[in-house]
Amino acid sequence: MGVQNNAPIIIKRKKIIAAEGHHGGAWKVAYADFVTAMMAFFMLMWLLNATTEQQRKGIADYFSPTVPLSRVSAGGDGLFGGEDIQRIETLAQSGTGGLTLSNEAGNPLDGVAEQLVGQGGEAMLSDTALRHIVTRVTDEGLVIELFDLPDMPLFDRNTAQPRLVLEQLIEGVSRAAKIVPNGIAIEAHVATLSILPDSSPAWALSQARASRVRESMQTAGTDPARLMRVTGHADREPADPMLASVRNNRIEIVILRDQR
Repeated sequence: MGVQNNAPIIIKRKKIIAAEGHHGGAWKVAYADFVTAMMAFFMLMWLLNATTEQQRKGIADYFSPTVPLSRVSAGGDGLFGGEDIQRIETLAQSGTGGLTLSNEAGNPLDGVAEQLVGQGGEAMLSDTALRHIVTRVTDEGLVIELFDLPDMPLFDRNTAQPRLVLEQLIEGVSRAAKIVPNGIAIEAHVATLSILPDSSPAWALSQARASRVRESMQTAGTDPARLMRVTGHADREPADPMLASVRNNRIEIVILRDQR
């Protein structure tokens, strides 16, 4: 009978220690994704706070491949300036791309805007002047809106004295308006002033500017009989919710629909 071997059997198990840190470097990738997402979130919050509803719609329209582009739809003030298909006051079209409008008497009001921006031909106005214009169609007619830019106002500050760019704009609008016999309305709006000077209250200032535009249109060759209405709205109908914004300093020349 052989000698029994009672020596113990020893099994060594090597403990594998993971790389320093939790699960290697995978957490760093997840953390970077989280930081990027948070940055995008805060950028979105900042954009929502820094822009108006009208400007946000314009940004969204810019990235939509189905929105027709128009030279007159890019005017505006500030970093996110511009007009879009949906204005704050009404559902209307900014610019003239993609829309053909004819009034009941057969006079093509859209031809006026086409003459201004040079669709299908040479524009009556320079690119610099076109920055001040947007057009839209309302139930009343074709609205040609001329507005201040932060670096280029249409009038001298708090006066009804037009600057050269406004005279050029009015001359171009007067020439384009001659292709239709429709009546014309002139409306002036001003921004809310933080300190309102006694000599130029908002109502008087807007009325004076509307009257001055009427005189300039007549000088440019517009038949006085076509000028049906000249109105000053003071600061009661802002285009920008920020009442003191220069964007609220504007002139609206309305080519009225033929009522016959």
